Amino acid sequence: MTSFFEATFAMLIFPGGLFALAAGLMLKGVDRKAVARLQRRVGPPLYQPALDVLKLTVKETLIPHTANELAFKLAPVLGLSGVLLTAAVMPIGGVWNGVTGMKDLLVLLYLLPLPAMALMIAGSASSSPYGALGFSREMVVMFAYEMPLIASFLAVAVRVGGTGGSMFALDSIINYQMAHGPMIFDPIMLPAFIAMLLFIPGTMGAGLFDIPEAEPEVIEGPLLEYSGPLLAMFQLMSAVKLVVVVELVVALFMPNGLGGNVLVNLVWHLFKCLALMLVAVTVFRASTGRLRLEQGFTFFVKYTSPLALASLGLAYMLR
Repeated sequence: MTSFFEATFAMLIFPGGLFALAAGLMLKGVDRKAVARLQRRVGPPLYQPALDVLKLTVKETLIPHTANELAFKLAPVLGLSGVLLTAAVMPIGGVWNGVTGMKDLLVLLYLLPLPAMALMIAGSASSSPYGALGFSREMVVMFAYEMPLIASFLAVAVRVGGTGGSMFALDSIINYQMAHGPMIFDPIMLPAFIAMLLFIPGTMGAGLFDIPEAEPEVIEGPLLEYSGPLLAMFQLMSAVKLVVVVELVVALFMPNGLGGNVLVNLVWHLFKCLALMLVAVTVFRASTGRLRLEQGFTFFVKYTSPLALASLGLAYMLR
């Protein structure tokens, strides 16, 4: 019964639910404002993403008459539910240890692809040729960035050590860093950390990796035909996904708090998430163009995956 209430609280309130939605919209607002400043523009107010979502909730939902209506409506529900569940199981050092029975890297490997899968379903269900192009691009890019993600997970697990499932337990990974220091300062894990930094813009479609939804080419691709509350759900999905991926990197490489005060540790956690977003998403969006599909795939296979594999090999040899 305790686990049920714990999971419900995590899913609806903290660290998923309301907290993840508010944090995601806040990070999106800071990202848009920072990009504008870097490009010498004034930019929108920090609360603009929340206003955009509220505006969409009162708009009419238009569904193409040739679309698969059931899949068209279920796609944003799947994506938003998936990222909220992922946010609920993410531990926060010194604040939240995660939901019992779900604090595992293997669980995250199943949950993290759900937003991309939702976009693929949306693109294929819309009956739009641009949606079909966005679907195929999303699938190729997802296969590319999943390789360094899995290798980084394995590198962290091997470095932490242990046997069986304890290698992949998020609380074991955090406890290891509490005892030995953050892995970001471990030379063996530095290549994997760089790989995860590149994973963030890859999965968020920022800068170089704005491939599936490239506005000048495929006009938002999978999201072209969406409007109203369904589009608002996709925007909320993107906001929560941003929180999830930066929290994942924090948990794997620098979860340490600043002491026993929960509020101080939470503020410190949000600061680290904000700093990671500015480095891995905002700077990418403001300063880079966009790679072609084959270039994006090659980038992850040729450069990012070897970084994670290097950490995995070193961790295994020094185990």
